[in-house]
Amino acid sequence: MRVITVSEKHANKRIDKFLKETFPRMPSGALYKALRKKDIKVNGVRIKDDYRVMPGDRLEVYIIDEILEGSPGDKSFRLNQGFSLVYEDANILIVNKEQGIPVHPDREQSTGTLIDLVRNYLKEKGEYDPAQPSSFAPSLCHRLDRNTGGIVIIAKNEESLRILLDKIKRKEVKKYYQCLVKGKMPEAYQELRAYLVKDENKSRVFIRDEKVKDALEIITRYKVLSYEIQADISRLEVELVTGRTHQIRAHLAHVGHPIIGDGKYGTNAINRAYGLKYQALWAYKVVFDFNNAGILNYLKGKVFEVQPEFKLNKLP
Repeated sequence: MRVITVSEKHANKRIDKFLKETFPRMPSGALYKALRKKDIKVNGVRIKDDYRVMPGDRLEVYIIDEILEGSPGDKSFRLNQGFSLVYEDANILIVNKEQGIPVHPDREQSTGTLIDLVRNYLKEKGEYDPAQPSSFAPSLCHRLDRNTGGIVIIAKNEESLRILLDKIKRKEVKKYYQCLVKGKMPEAYQELRAYLVKDENKSRVFIRDEKVKDALEIITRYKVLSYEIQADISRLEVELVTGRTHQIRAHLAHVGHPIIGDGKYGTNAINRAYGLKYQALWAYKVVFDFNNAGILNYLKGKVFEVQPEFKLNKLP
């Protein structure tokens, strides 16, 4: 831990800017992760990332010295802060996102998001310069919920972004998930169909078996990978045929098999019994199943896969 007292010359600076100036070699990813986890206190109180320091403020920074001082040649400090690398070339970046991190700014968090961390990483590599008007800002090709971990594809240039958005829309980039759900599934493989209604005010969706006003059809395919009798948990591979908001979480809950740890669509009593901090849902595999992809045609047939990081703290 480091303790710092703010001087007059730093009055009214945002906490992130102040810390960047104080520890210029600290990776940006580490800074925003510390702010997100409330590992920085001001006058004994945990603060938000938009806090502005004042003269006399006493900062307690709970970050190890090795990270505070940085190590430009050590990628482990840069990459293990919110995401890990799965694949990278001149056109795209594929990362494995940690749970608890939003992919872009939302109502709860404006900085330290996945796209911030990725842009900082590419900036450190010298591949992105936000000061140059002609520099393309690395962009997300799709989204994941804050508390869902796993694969996210980022485009490094405008042409790659255009191609990937088109291929995803045409279902030529296939995304697969793994999840842990309560109970034994009725079939080893099944294609579920229903209708989804989105409620913006409640920030959630509702599933209906019959079509109603403003409902969108959803198709969710699952395959049982394993079933643990003692824990009464099924591990599923899920393929989204349609990609609607919260589709996997809401659809599985609708058929009586909520994802373990899901605070919104699951059951609190079940979640407490298993002690999971986040929903057990991971975007674990992506398949590039396309033709005529221009500068990205070399990705045809490529499959990228990561290991889901589910951590059951206990069994009921």
